[in-house]
Amino acid sequence: MAEALSALHDNLIQLSETIQESLSKAQYNPEEGTNVSVKSMLESLLPRKTSISNRTEGRRITEDQIQREIKDFSLCCAALASAQGSNHASLSWIPKGLSVTAVSAFEELSKAFSANLNAGKSTRIVELGVDCSLVSDDKKLVVELMPLVMPLLKASIKESSIDHLDDCDEVSAASARAPLAYAVVAAYQLRWFVTQVEQPHLGKLCALVIPCALTALDHWSPEVKGQGMISFIHLGKNVKAAEFSWYEDVILDTCCQNIASSDEIWHLVVEMSVLLVTCIHGSNPRSSWYERILNEMLNHLERQPKNKDRYTPWLQHIEPLFSSVGLVLLAHFRRIFPLFFQWMHSDNDQTLLLVLKRVYTVTKLTWIRNTPYVERLVDELAVTYKEAALRRAREEIRTHVIQILILLQQCKGLQFEAAWNKHRDDPNLTTLGPSFNTRNAAMVVQ
Repeated sequence: MAEALSALHDNLIQLSETIQESLSKAQYNPEEGTNVSVKSMLESLLPRKTSISNRTEGRRITEDQIQREIKDFSLCCAALASAQGSNHASLSWIPKGLSVTAVSAFEELSKAFSANLNAGKSTRIVELGVDCSLVSDDKKLVVELMPLVMPLLKASIKESSIDHLDDCDEVSAASARAPLAYAVVAAYQLRWFVTQVEQPHLGKLCALVIPCALTALDHWSPEVKGQGMISFIHLGKNVKAAEFSWYEDVILDTCCQNIASSDEIWHLVVEMSVLLVTCIHGSNPRSSWYERILNEMLNHLERQPKNKDRYTPWLQHIEPLFSSVGLVLLAHFRRIFPLFFQWMHSDNDQTLLLVLKRVYTVTKLTWIRNTPYVERLVDELAVTYKEAALRRAREEIRTHVIQILILLQQCKGLQFEAAWNKHRDDPNLTTLGPSFNTRNAAMVVQ
């Protein structure tokens, strides 16, 4: 056992030296107005050669010491690896090559950890309820570290969160307690650790991951929130509904509160909210959470109906929610269709196609029952068909328009015929006539 520990530690030091060499060469300028050095913080997490000299002098390195150094080294690698694509000043200075090196170093350490310490029998992994035999060697270390790193990351994020007891400006007070950079780095580390684990193992780690991710969502910084949202999106894709257990309501309530987020992360809150509510309440279309989340989103869309940063991601991600609630959508027609009608005049072809796809979905799910919008919808589709002549995606747009019109004919019958009569003699729509017959009804996408 002592030899295995020694070999693992030697491997750790070698990997650390590789990271340290690249990290020392990276150009870094601390953010203006702060004396915090993220680079120094990361360097402090790397184990030093001095621990080898201690061993040569007869002082045996203990398993606890090695575990502590592995934890710190892994936190450093997580920060460096997660920096790819970041535009935040705290991490954008990290070169892509260093991020790649950090990923490789962590993978190598994980394999060494599994081989030298026989991680398949790790007490910590077993206590989490994870079947070690099903965890690949390059992921065992991540799972092993979760109970150690999640509480640390949660505390680091919480340090600069808003304390509602503060009498002065909340954000200033939060920043005074702890620099924002620490919370940003911790949020990126959180996201990296969470996204390294997939089903079926991630569900066993919910009790560790969810409180930390919720703390990120409660933070005032959009950068921190965003990483928490990405973590929850990964959870929604890799965790079963039952595994969210007693966290269900607090998660969905936090989703509702975060729908008011800034434009830069609204695409994340929409994707997260839709994914989680459909995962947790997929079989219950009358769940009050569907109502709350959809209404909250519509509130913000109605306030800024021309904001592309709002309506484009909503159109991209809302489909699963529509499919889950089905006929319940009828209760939201008076809010949804006026928005659809505005967006059908977007000058962006891809946006228009998204609108047409969502209109088709709503029509298919509800058959537009008991609604005054049939005539208006037929009018808007006729205009869209004609205007498509000047668009690059004219054929695709017209195909979608025809599919919706055929579906309307099928489900509304005489009401559709009455609405279409005013357009029947339009010379720009004569090519549409043959579409409305039984043979061509097969065009409708099922």
